[in-house]
Amino acid sequence: HYGHPVVDPATFRLKVTGLVNRPVSLSLDEIRRMGGVELVAGFECSGNRRPLQGACSNGRWTGVPLRVVLDRAGGKAQAREFVFFGADHGEEDVEFRTQKFKVDQQFGRSLSREKALSAEPFLAYALNGEPLTRHQGSPLRLIVPGWYGVANVKWLSQIHVQEEEYLGKFQARHYRRLRGEMIDGELKWKETAITRMQLKSFIA
Repeated sequence: HYGHPVVDPATFRLKVTGLVNRPVSLSLDEIRRMGGVELVAGFECSGNRRPLQGACSNGRWTGVPLRVVLDRAGGKAQAREFVFFGADHGEEDVEFRTQKFKVDQQFGRSLSREKALSAEPFLAYALNGEPLTRHQGSPLRLIVPGWYGVANVKWLSQIHVQEEEYLGKFQARHYRRLRGEMIDGELKWKETAITRMQLKSFIA
């Protein structure tokens, strides 16, 4: 959404901040020394349908489970939301209480405490045996297996742990779905976030 930032792997630091016992700042080499696990996982763009088709992929990622890094920082008891910020940012018009402001906003998405500390989320620095390219999110990106591409934050630069719900543009206002649901015999409209991939086809 905000272009493809250039991040120098030699000076890169991943920061873990907020409601943690030990704020950390890790270089790419330090992250590499924490693991080297491989994960085969694919994902799809939530907009992968006519006229846009083929926006899906699969690969062999190399990196470390997210919870290895989070364990080093140690989340506090009141930590409920884990926000992942990319290095990509851009100017946005934000309306607040009838006024409009221009703000420089980073791309961000969040995971609940339960999901962030589970076994699945992964911090990847290589794809199919090669370092990530700029367009793949170099030098580090988040992989959330089974979730749509928007949750797989590229150019990951900071993980911020907080108690309140994260309400960034690409989570609270964009990448939402609206569905009708029958509740007690009455149709209610329910808005939910785009998260887990929904099967669109099957082999017959």
